[in-house]
Amino acid sequence: MKEEKSTRHFSEAFKKEKVKMIEDKQMTVVQLSRIYEVTRAAIYKWIRQYSTRISKGERIVIEKESEGTKTIKLLNRVSELERTIGQKQLQIDYLEKVLELGSEEAGFDIKKKFVSGPLSVCNPSKKS
Repeated sequence: MKEEKSTRHFSEAFKKEKVKMIEDKQMTVVQLSRIYEVTRAAIYKWIRQYSTRISKGERIVIEKESEGTKTIKLLNRVSELERTIGQKQLQIDYLEKVLELGSEEAGFDIKKKFVSGPLSVCNPSKKS
């Protein structure tokens, strides 16, 4: 037995809000379609009906982001992440040098002392 689809009705305010979100590029038609389980055709109808930027009779052309634009954005993101990794590596190198110099001043290896300290608490064979 087939399930009957129930007809849903969206308010005019809801449709206008979603069209504005599409116009402001906060959401795409595909995303809206998936989230609210509405056909893309219905959403395009809302756009024609409620858009403040498209006049009646004007043809709607929704362009997808070109591969070149996507590639440029991704390369910029990779560069940003590489800069972040470089900064973190500089911080690590600096802190290791500080530990090394501190160990020389203190006369013992601070790194080993620090790591073995908390572990000895967990070791039941050692008595304080």
